[in-house]
Amino acid sequence: MTIAVCPGSYDPVTAGHLDVIERSACFFDEVHVVVAVNAAKTPMFTDANRVHAIRRALDEDGYTKVKVASTSGLITDYCQQVGATVIVKGLRQNGDYEAELGMALVNRKLAHIETLFLPADPVLEHISSSIVKDVARHGGDVTGMVPDCVVPLLADALKQEGSR
Repeated sequence: MTIAVCPGSYDPVTAGHLDVIERSACFFDEVHVVVAVNAAKTPMFTDANRVHAIRRALDEDGYTKVKVASTSGLITDYCQQVGATVIVKGLRQNGDYEAELGMALVNRKLAHIETLFLPADPVLEHISSSIVKDVARHGGDVTGMVPDCVVPLLADALKQEGSR
């Protein structure tokens, strides 16, 4: 069985993320979507909320061979724990390759795990979690940029942000 890991911050999960996850599920027997918890960053959503949102979005589409988890450790450690042999990363036009190549080389050195780069769907390549949050913070409509289940979660998070 071939197991792949799709790591990311997913803060929040976007339509572009789901595209990469869904396409990965066509190539591998099992795909683990892993929310990478980075103590150096302050996410809008907790890791538990991000995992829940991804599960809801995938449940809506009926993906059964995709598992969702989080980790605060090295992605390579997670890969070894679940028997994954490949990490899948989506690439947009904005310099993602340069940023991801270094990590891919480190992951190969640490654990002999290869990284597969999937180019973003051209219709979605402009969408990032940062852009989604910025648009939502300024009252813009993020429908279509994120799964439907994320739209109310964003609104709630922004209300909480505003009350601080």
